[in-house]
Amino acid sequence: MSFFQRSSTSTGTSLTMATEKDLANDIVIPNPAEDSISDIAFSSQRDFLFAVSSWDGKVRIWDVQNGVAQGRSQYDHAGPVLCTRWSSDGTKVASGACDNTVKLFDVASGQAQQVGNHDGPVKTLRFVNCGPTNQECLVTGSWDKTIKYWDLRQPTPISTMMMPDRVYTMDNKQQLLVVGTAEKHIAIINLNNPTTIFKATQSPLKWQTRVVACYNQGDGYAIGSVEGRCAIRYVDDEVQKKSGFSFKCHRQNSTTRAAGAQGQTIVYSVNSIAFHPIYGTFVTAGSDGSFHFWDKDHRHRLRGFPSLNASIPVVNFNRNGSVLAIALSYDWHQGHMANRPDYPNVIRLHPTTDDEVKEKRKK
Repeated sequence: MSFFQRSSTSTGTSLTMATEKDLANDIVIPNPAEDSISDIAFSSQRDFLFAVSSWDGKVRIWDVQNGVAQGRSQYDHAGPVLCTRWSSDGTKVASGACDNTVKLFDVASGQAQQVGNHDGPVKTLRFVNCGPTNQECLVTGSWDKTIKYWDLRQPTPISTMMMPDRVYTMDNKQQLLVVGTAEKHIAIINLNNPTTIFKATQSPLKWQTRVVACYNQGDGYAIGSVEGRCAIRYVDDEVQKKSGFSFKCHRQNSTTRAAGAQGQTIVYSVNSIAFHPIYGTFVTAGSDGSFHFWDKDHRHRLRGFPSLNASIPVVNFNRNGSVLAIALSYDWHQGHMANRPDYPNVIRLHPTTDDEVKEKRKK
């Protein structure tokens, strides 16, 4: 379905498209890493404290005080770091890397230690609450085609689960854990029974999955793919039939026209999706350098932003949704040939407004 396309009509553009003035209050952190940024995660306990993982093999912790961002801590892996997240109590930061290790950094002591490993690069991780006791553990997903659950007090995993293929992306809310792998496989896990795949399905989108993100209610998830599409999915089959859909996004109409041909549409990857922690609306960001806020329940775009002239590999909200962190870095969508030395490497902290992120009922 393409009802979101209404947002880009001549009558809707002025209402839904932001301008550079809407970015005027952003805090800009130049050179927050020495290579492309792979992930951003805010503390669960503080509004302006966040961790950044990057391809330079480091995880850095930044803090914003009085509008100024300051680097607080950093620690290293022996390879590019692909993911990072905070523990629920805000005392520790976990990370996974291409050195196949999982590390845990204690914020108070400033010490990092290896707490897990895989047989391939660790692409994604989340702190989750598992089983009847609601025990917090760390779940990690790897290109070795497994996910592993870790009790951080033990050197070996609680459980290892085979996935259909290499793990590209993973997210969780409530008791829902969704894993996206190569070949468009989607594994849905109920964390009340964390060692069993509750439902195995495939992405309805045609091309490779880049990101999955779970709804706040834990009843469904969104999928973003390399073909500039987003799918809205629900775990319950009946709800999916009624409310599931997909839509086009992160596409641009080319201004050049071949002789006798219509202008071409340039398609960009959807690299990142994040749900607002209060309102349940969501943001998508892509290789075109733009980000857009959407309302899935009323099926329309809330606000779209112009391209920031560099690809966006990841975005994330802080704990109350008052800030959206936006990474501008090369995302490898054109291979190593396009990774210029002068490519921007920036983090923008965008203060959100209700006009951008709060649902608006259709009149």
